Amino acid sequence: MTNMDNDKLCPSSEQITNAGRRQNGCQSEACKGYGSMGCTCRIRELNDRLRTTMSGGLVHMTDGIAVLGLSTVNAIFKAISTFTDFTPDNDPWGEHDCAVMEVGGHRIIWKIDYYDRHRTYHSPDAADPKVTVRVLTIMLSQEY
Repeated sequence: MTNMDNDKLCPSSEQITNAGRRQNGCQSEACKGYGSMGCTCRIRELNDRLRTTMSGGLVHMTDGIAVLGLSTVNAIFKAISTFTDFTPDNDPWGEHDCAVMEVGGHRIIWKIDYYDRHRTYHSPDAADPKVTVRVLTIMLSQEY
């Protein structure tokens, strides 16, 4: 499915919000995981924005990544931001929230977690950026 096809199947944030009221998840059958925790399509959209632009949340790299040097860190960030190889095996919920990859001979794990605005508890609705702080963590696999 292309991004254009996905855009046709998944509702936009404007469609999810009706007259300023938050609806209870997606109204689209194409969106797996819709319900009280929000729309998978919107979660994926927000996760992709954080992953590809490094904006829309916090980005944290572990000490193991930081000590690899600037050129390796830049290569890791570029590989994460351009990653598109999501499959049902590595992305079973369709949220684009985690992957394991090899970059420059290093096995990397990146993952996105959803916290409440105080970063104390899990977000009450990962599809709603008004109540969610996304945190992208980038680490070496041995640091997991």
